[in-house]
This record gives sequence, C-alpha cells and structure tokens, in this order.
Amino acid sequence: MAFETDDYDEFAMLGDNAAEAGLPLTAPLRVTRTSFTVADGQTVSAIAWGDAEPELVLLHGGGQNAHTWDTVALALGRPLLAVDLPGHGHSGRRQDRDYGPWRNAEAVASVIEQAAPAARGVVGMSLGGSTVIRLAATRPDLVRRALIVDVTPNSGVRSRALASADRGAVALVSGPPVYESFEAMAAAAVAASPGRPRSAVERGVRHNARRLPDGSWTWRYDLFGERPAAVGDHTGLWADVSAITVPVMLVLGGDSPFTGEQDVAEFRRRLPAARVEVVPGAGHAIQSDQPLRLAQLIEDFIFPTATSQNGSL
Repeated sequence: MAFETDDYDEFAMLGDNAAEAGLPLTAPLRVTRTSFTVADGQTVSAIAWGDAEPELVLLHGGGQNAHTWDTVALALGRPLLAVDLPGHGHSGRRQDRDYGPWRNAEAVASVIEQAAPAARGVVGMSLGGSTVIRLAATRPDLVRRALIVDVTPNSGVRSRALASADRGAVALVSGPPVYESFEAMAAAAVAASPGRPRSAVERGVRHNARRLPDGSWTWRYDLFGERPAAVGDHTGLWADVSAITVPVMLVLGGDSPFTGEQDVAEFRRRLPAARVEVVPGAGHAIQSDQPLRLAQLIEDFIFPTATSQNGSL
C-alpha cells in the first residue's frame, strides 16, 4: 500500500481531496504547517491556508486533526487557520491529559490572539464545537461569529448511550490504540465509515497515524487510557450557551445520532437567536460527508453579504 511509510508529504494529497469534491485545483492557497507556544510551554500546531492573516479558524472533533477540514478549506479558498487541538495531530500532549473544552478554549484563545485576532468567525465540530461554545462565552472578542457543527452540551451523554456500530468512526477512540500495520488500521476505519469512499478514509487515517519504532502503527491523538473523569462530561457548557452574545449557527447532520430534538430545543431556549441548519445526507462529521454544503453554510454565515445582512436572503 502506498501509505505504508511514516515519511510523507502531508499536503501532497490535496489534489485528491479536490478531485473527489469536483473542485478545481488551478491556483490553491499556499498551505503550511505552523506552531504556537501557549500556557505552560505547551505547543499547539496548526495548518495555515494562505499568506494573509486568517479570516477564519477551524477546530476539529475528538480523535481527528486539522486535515479533516482540507476539502472545506479548498472550497472556501480563504486564508484560514485549521488548528490541531491539544493532544491531537501534531500538537503537544498535556501532562494531566485534560483535553476537555475548558482547557482547549484556553489554548485556542492564545493561538487566535497570536495568529488570527481579526478572524471573522470560529467553526468547531464535535469536541471543537464544544470548545467554540466555551470560547464564544468567555472570549467574544476572539469569536465574532460561532458556527457549531453537530454538538450540544448533551452530545457526550448521547454518545455514551450509543452502541459501537451507531457511533461510526467515533468508536475508534475506544478501539485498539496500536495496529500491526497501516493496512489493518485503515481497514478498521473503513469498516466504521461505510458511507465514505475508501480512498478518502485511508487518506484521513494517514493524516491521523504515526509509525512506531517496531513497525506498528498508532493514532496521533492522546485519548486512550485513564483521563480525568470530568473530561467527558460537557453538560456544564449549557451555562456557557446561555452566556453567548455573538451570532451563532448550529449545523446538524441529518443522519447523526449525536444530537436530538430535546437538545436542539434546549439550545434554542437558551439562545433564541441561534440559527439552526440540518444537512441531509450527513452524519456526525459533516465536513467529511457533505463538505461543499458545509462550506456554503460557513460562507453564508461567517461572511454574509450586504444583501443577506439586510435579511433579503
């Protein structure tokens, strides 16, 4: 298999992303890997799209990394920053292994202050969305608009109640941390993502895997083993939802089991002005299942035209 190496160009496969989505790749933005030092000397890595100051910040879900946004970033064609959350991707790991939205928001706030202080909005999916809730409530100066993808403070409760088969790729964080080969790792991910092209799943696994000295493969995220018990309980974020003052859009996957009518009703009760959109044909990871539709929603909400601001659209 072509991916059976730990030495690869992480940006060499963007053409495959574009081809699968039917996007032109005539003059893509320059894409680079960058890093930032935040509190306690922790390193947070990110992918910078374009040379101009980022107009947008993207935060991935638990067990993912910044590359989950590749197709969305290609579709948007704007300068932006896709962050590897602490303990994920190329970012450093915390000694206390607390990768909940409260600590994440502190780290991401520092990154935005350093690299994207004028960003028009922040988009977060799943764990990244929970992080956006906390960040929007506590640092509205850094989150001018918040787009939250398929998560509410109750999603963790719903996730724990789901059977492994219903959790899709999310279930991989509960599976083996090490695989004998990349092929075995990719096969597990493909089996958990039956609705996506095999090539896309394998590409995503390659971005999210690293080879160990003995030749086996492991995930890049630090979510296995013992972690603080409170990390998985995000219900305390309901108070933060009530405290948000910036414009908010909640985007739900039409086929996702991670939110429910009661969760959305509670979100609307606490934040009546929130805009809610449902994307048909998408599960939890809307950026993977329907990236072009999500890019359209981001464009419409984060970068509204004068006409849409007047309510004509």
